[in-house]
Amino acid sequence: MLLAVAAVLLLAQAISATLLWRAAEARREAAVMNAAAFSLVVRGRDGREERALRTPPRRPDDSFVRALRIERSPAFAPLPGDVADAERAEALRAMVESHGVAVSDLAVFVRPLASDPYLATRPRLRARLLRGGGDRPRLLVAALKAQGAQEWAVARVLIPVRQRGVLGSILFQTLVIYLLLVGLHFLLLRRITRPLAALTARTESFARDRNADGQLEARGPHDVRRLIAAHNAMEARIAALLDEKDVMLGAIGHDLKTPLAALRVRIESVEDEAERAKMAAGIEDITRSLDDILSLARVGRASEAPERVDLAALTASVVEEFEDMGDPVTLGPTVRAARPVHITWLRRGLRNLIANAVRYGGAADVSLTREGGHLVLRVEDRGPGIAPGRIADMMEPFTRGEASRNRETGGAGLGLTLARAIAEQHGGELALANRDGGGLRAEIRLPAG
Repeated sequence: MLLAVAAVLLLAQAISATLLWRAAEARREAAVMNAAAFSLVVRGRDGREERALRTPPRRPDDSFVRALRIERSPAFAPLPGDVADAERAEALRAMVESHGVAVSDLAVFVRPLASDPYLATRPRLRARLLRGGGDRPRLLVAALKAQGAQEWAVARVLIPVRQRGVLGSILFQTLVIYLLLVGLHFLLLRRITRPLAALTARTESFARDRNADGQLEARGPHDVRRLIAAHNAMEARIAALLDEKDVMLGAIGHDLKTPLAALRVRIESVEDEAERAKMAAGIEDITRSLDDILSLARVGRASEAPERVDLAALTASVVEEFEDMGDPVTLGPTVRAARPVHITWLRRGLRNLIANAVRYGGAADVSLTREGGHLVLRVEDRGPGIAPGRIADMMEPFTRGEASRNRETGGAGLGLTLARAIAEQHGGELALANRDGGGLRAEIRLPAG
């Protein structure tokens, strides 16, 4: 808004300056033409010769807009450096004829004052005009031959310099307006934007940790205070709902795991070893799915602060876990990069990506690189990849690349969802893409700062 106000003021002042400059130029031009017409009509009609100015002018910008004495000559010819001014000649002809002077011939020229031969014979007058005529004084020379006259009447008018105070006054006026108007707008907008900026920071903080402590005090204009109060009420309600959800999920997890543990004990009495193994695997699958659901619900509600850790070391330790179990997982290039993270959650997200690569691609290549302002935990496999139209869907809950519910070919469909939630918890993102040579590339991209 400040930039818009400043731009409008600048445009308005530019238009004002242009109009004032044009008005000053019009007055200057009118003064020159009136002086030339007066000299040719009044002085040239009765043949009197006026004396040149003998007193110093009070204001050089307008007092020198007077014609010097009329020069009468049987012939007139322009000097080599004279510049003919047809527009002024036409205007001067109309002014002279409007006063009853019949014009036979009229010529108007603009020449440097220093090159005028008439003033060259009058050194004192020439010196005075040079001092008051600006840096490059010029003369308007108008030569008139009336009908029936035998001589030319030549009038000379010193063209006044442009007024230099106009631009300065406009600049001063602009400065005053900017100080008053823009300064007042700045104070008013700052009173509005400061609580809005604090509200934005508070919203971002609440989105990260979902903690309702430290709510903002309602301040600023009335509408902004109402907005802050409504936001505080919304935060408190969201935090209460999340707490209720955690309590409910904890109770559900406890109530489900207890009978599952009892079932695990009771199946030991089953004599058929194959049936007992199937039943145990089913219970284990239910327990893993329950753990995934509870973990997904708890992401973003970590009770402990992030710890600064070397991501290269964390990545290597996760790869070693799979190597110890005999899975074909290899560690590629890594870079040393320390960053505060929730170690348990980030391990869980990386494990899910590696487990998916081993399950669907048969092997996993893990690396840690730095790309611009991001640290990239990359897991690549050599499997069939994902259909391009389903890549975004694969990160949604309970979505699997294999349509059946067979645990040997796929899990519950929460691994990628949990990995995405963990990446977003750390201010990053999960990216999936098919490799050119076949297989899938999964990346957890975290801000390096």
